[in-house]
Amino acid sequence: MATKAQQTIVVKLGTSVLTGGTKKLDRSRIVELIRQCAKQQALGHRIIIVTSGAVAAGREYLNYPELPKTIASKQLLASVGQSRLIQLWEQLFSIYNIHIGQMLLTRADLEDRERFLNAQDALKALLDNHIVPVINENDAVATAEIKVGDNDNLSALVAILAQADKLILLTDQAGLYTADPRTNPDVKLIEEVEEIDDALKAIAGDSVSGLGTGGMATKLQAAEIANRSGIQTIVAAGSRPDVISDVINDIPVGTRFHSKKSILESRKQWLFGAPPAGRLVLDDGAVEALLKSGRSLLPKGIIEVRDNFSRGEVLDITNKEGKSIARGMSRYNSDALRMIAGHHSQEIIHILGYEYGAVAVHRDDMIIKS
Repeated sequence: MATKAQQTIVVKLGTSVLTGGTKKLDRSRIVELIRQCAKQQALGHRIIIVTSGAVAAGREYLNYPELPKTIASKQLLASVGQSRLIQLWEQLFSIYNIHIGQMLLTRADLEDRERFLNAQDALKALLDNHIVPVINENDAVATAEIKVGDNDNLSALVAILAQADKLILLTDQAGLYTADPRTNPDVKLIEEVEEIDDALKAIAGDSVSGLGTGGMATKLQAAEIANRSGIQTIVAAGSRPDVISDVINDIPVGTRFHSKKSILESRKQWLFGAPPAGRLVLDDGAVEALLKSGRSLLPKGIIEVRDNFSRGEVLDITNKEGKSIARGMSRYNSDALRMIAGHHSQEIIHILGYEYGAVAVHRDDMIIKS
């Protein structure tokens, strides 16, 4: 990781921050956030922007048309709005003589190892040339199968791509509270989080703006992904004066999620960050072998294969109750795994007529989450 003098920072800006809770993009607020970024870049920090707001920009540009609530309508708005959004970022950053570079990503760019590395190289090239990457999900072409789904999780994956020091999730809330601040006046701000557990997830609420796709639940997911890769995550209010500077200088602000002490090696960062393409449900014996004995996953322990996926894709691995215990890269595609699930390894060649080894997921290609 970089020293405090030179940090790599991912700043995720939600739609509610960019619009100030209105129906249109708030130029004055965006300029203020860019001013903060420009100041930090001048001090030697490397800044990456993950921006929401393409759909909101599209609605504004088309004068808020009445459209059917379909995926195609959202893609239409994103297609129109994305160009408007990137033009706005370019114009406002140019006030500070800073160039930007646009990157549009989908899940497919991040779950395939080669494409992940290509995206990482492109990101590094931009940063090395003092260009601020402005990143968004490619909503105009993304389908449900290839979408990350929200820019909170996208920003966590970008932070892994960039091997960032900090991920700043700016929102319309001051941070994570002990209860829903909309309904409970006695709530308290949770300033420090050492461990994201089920109790914490239970109090995370939904988005209140109606403009974006992410709420506190997705911010916890993003923090969990980033923290496992050694990246500190901070959720804070985008309207707070000098919020970006304060976070970089470790001044208490919002909710700070501390990173894990043992940082995952680069290859396993990718495994954990890549959105799962499917799920394997294990019997109790296989769960125990993974959690207590440090073993690879054998076909014998698989009781259910969910979704369709290719060989080499990242899978979520759960117990019978549905609790996620691991993620790993499959040695076989979904059809093959369904055929060999519950069978001994020596039967694979007889069932399939070929084999890619005795295990379904090798220990070296797996991350234990429990």
